[in-house]
Amino acid sequence: MDPILAATHADPYPYYAQLRAEGGLVFHSQLNVWVASSAQAVAAVLENPVCHVRPSNEPVPHAIANGMSGKVFGQLMRMNEGERQRCPRSAIAPGLKGIDAQEVEALVGARLITADAAGLYNAMFRGPACVMAALLGYSPAQGRAISELTRDFVACLSPLSTHTQLTAAHTAAEQLSGYFVELLEDPDNHSPLLSGIRQRFTGGTPEMLIANLIGLFSQTFEATAGLIGNAILTLIKNPSVLREPAQIDDLLAEVQRFDPPVQNTRRFVVAPCEINGISLKTGDVILVLLASANRDPQLNNTPDAFMLDRPNRRSFTFGAGHHQCPGQNLALSIASATLRQILKKKPVLERLSWDYRPSLNGRVPVFSDTRQV
Repeated sequence: MDPILAATHADPYPYYAQLRAEGGLVFHSQLNVWVASSAQAVAAVLENPVCHVRPSNEPVPHAIANGMSGKVFGQLMRMNEGERQRCPRSAIAPGLKGIDAQEVEALVGARLITADAAGLYNAMFRGPACVMAALLGYSPAQGRAISELTRDFVACLSPLSTHTQLTAAHTAAEQLSGYFVELLEDPDNHSPLLSGIRQRFTGGTPEMLIANLIGLFSQTFEATAGLIGNAILTLIKNPSVLREPAQIDDLLAEVQRFDPPVQNTRRFVVAPCEINGISLKTGDVILVLLASANRDPQLNNTPDAFMLDRPNRRSFTFGAGHHQCPGQNLALSIASATLRQILKKKPVLERLSWDYRPSLNGRVPVFSDTRQV
């Protein structure tokens, strides 16, 4: 195993513990990256202003730089620093924090969710994007179309994607951009979320706004699906952990710490710095093991125990510093409402089998109905 393969391993957590024991920040010669595995090192990297989200010499991955998905990627707040990050974030983040959980519950409840593997797939991957579309003022039919386009677009974010997938991602980016042009020109749109975003978005270009509205969907897609899926896995492995539906919020709060959908992220050193007593130079790459830091005893007591009522729960799953994910509350609300609807169908979870989607950083299960009981 290595720190990247660990993301989709059946149980990477003993390996993460081994990495922490070897030092919070160590160099992995085979991967040619520094690996931050302890809570202290992860926090230091995420807070360091010279540890950027993209390398200076490649702001957009070469594989997509000449296509439409590359144009969108280059303007995403999560992939930029300075004003190109602050401008869209200051417009979007306040609106995400203010979304009513009961509204999310109603939107999820209006969707048809079935208890088989196909139904779980739709609930995990299509449902969250449909909720986001509805919050922005799209119709249900438009939301379904946008969720499919988002599925295609997110391929541009993965180094594992094939040429065919990247071509589809470029097409999806074009079509998503068209949807948002129409949305922003619609005089009958009465979405409070979109209205607030537009009022706060000053100083940026229309293309930047559209790119970051697309980014809302790409951020929602796999991370929320992984949160829902890993909660289902927790219930498969330990059915008694959830004693009553009222504990679903506590379950998800612990799942995102204990078995997070985003296992790692990367930072690129753009100027010499020192972290944890180690000197780093310009051009160094740091693999930041968020999932390992969540299990660090220095961050959480008895970290390998799954505790619904964990006191002072702390987690790096949604990041830290100025790139901390602004959609944490919304993701948890969508996941909570979705899991509640799934459990109302009384699925026979023991009949599900699963594999993890191929990924270098995500831990997202996909279920099938093939397991025998």
